[in-house]
Amino acid sequence: MRGGDEDEVEEEQGNKPVTLGIAMDRYKDDLVSRGAGASNATTPKGHLPASLLTKPVPLLDSQELRKWRDGMLAKMAPASVNRYCKVIKAALNLAAKADRRIKNEHAWTTGLQLLPDANEVNNVILTDPQVVSFVRAAYAHDEKLGEFTDVLAQSGARPSQAARLYVRDLIAHKTEPRLMMPKSAKGSGLNRTSKKVERYSVHITPALAERLAKAAKGRPASAPLLVRSNGKTWGVDGKGVSDDYREDVAEVVMAIGLDPDEVTLYALRHSSIVRNLLLNVPIRVVAASHNTSVAEIERTYSKFITEHSGNLSRRALLDHQAAPAADNVVPIAA
Repeated sequence: MRGGDEDEVEEEQGNKPVTLGIAMDRYKDDLVSRGAGASNATTPKGHLPASLLTKPVPLLDSQELRKWRDGMLAKMAPASVNRYCKVIKAALNLAAKADRRIKNEHAWTTGLQLLPDANEVNNVILTDPQVVSFVRAAYAHDEKLGEFTDVLAQSGARPSQAARLYVRDLIAHKTEPRLMMPKSAKGSGLNRTSKKVERYSVHITPALAERLAKAAKGRPASAPLLVRSNGKTWGVDGKGVSDDYREDVAEVVMAIGLDPDEVTLYALRHSSIVRNLLLNVPIRVVAASHNTSVAEIERTYSKFITEHSGNLSRRALLDHQAAPAADNVVPIAA
């Protein structure tokens, strides 16, 4: 007599195993249901060849996945390859969890093993004048792109976070306006119990708040706060821009004399974090206001922290060769 588990397996076998392409699509749907951006899955999928996308997951082998991984090194930095590998492995793990016939986890744990020594970050940090020029050039190019860029520059948020702002997230206080920024789906951005995206407060200038309030006037509270000139929302990919407006951002970057292959919208976030560090804002506060962790800031921006601490330490140096301070002791008259 067969047990219930065997009957369930037989029922599962009535359907064909999912392909890698379907697994990526289901992972995208899972991300969206958890409040994450769909681009986290669609961007890596766009780099997978049809030969892999159409292959059933149980038939994937480590050699073909490793060949794809290594081939990506000719197109992007090792850190980016690792990021895509993590996404694809997450999609495959989700597929394996849903279908017990998939038992070749070793194929992707081995074939998509993370590249060593790929943690070196190459974050572009802009000076304050460059950030100002970036925002002004964005407004000159397109008013709505200017608003989106202005929010990123002032809040230090990820583009995917700003794209998910609603009209109700604008707190247009007269002297202390702020945005209730949705947390990133990375980490603790989603309350697992209520499945509600958590938010945190970020300060913006009264001028920006007034501009956003004027643009949102008459729109429902549940409408997106930041929209493009064509009325569509700001879809973003792993680099913080969509193919729909990638050229616009590139033109803005070139207009201020920078290289669009190096400078993206993410440069505004990196610059905001470093600016806060160099202004003596405690790392814990910087982490909280940028929806990241102290450990991640120390790992990613360590050289700027070292520079910052060096400036502080220098104040405590005693130079024995310096001219002695004037004697400010005044003798008491007899």
